[in-house]
Amino acid sequence: MFWILNFIFSYTASLFFGVIFDVPKRLYNTVGIVGACGWMVYTIFFDGLNTHTIYSSFFGSLALGCLSHIMARSKKEPVIIFMIPGIIPLVPGGLAFDATKNLVLLEFSKAINTMLEVTLIAGAIALGLLFADQISKLIISGTKIRKKRI
Repeated sequence: MFWILNFIFSYTASLFFGVIFDVPKRLYNTVGIVGACGWMVYTIFFDGLNTHTIYSSFFGSLALGCLSHIMARSKKEPVIIFMIPGIIPLVPGGLAFDATKNLVLLEFSKAINTMLEVTLIAGAIALGLLFADQISKLIISGTKIRKKRI
């Protein structure tokens, strides 16, 4: 039941952020699935394999980026349409809130540790998307080179 609820809620979050970001209506379902798949990879790494949040965020965003590129090619749409709503479940908003709360309450040691973790998670998300973009470019350039040889 845990996995089903995770999928449903992450699908819903990505879908509604797709609505907010004015994604075409025919892509609502695809945007939701891409975001849910990115979150499920994160959940598998975090809960299933007991890896740290930073590594789980990296692999979740890597899967999200690769799936965004695949969907962009199949639907003939820009990658950003799938990537931005899909990132939403991975963003550490609650942790950033805790860091800000600790800062306001003058608990500086907790605030600094939490801010560092938020920064590392955000960097891992960005790095995962960057790697996915580079992997996509390598695959595309490789297929172009193979087509030229044939």
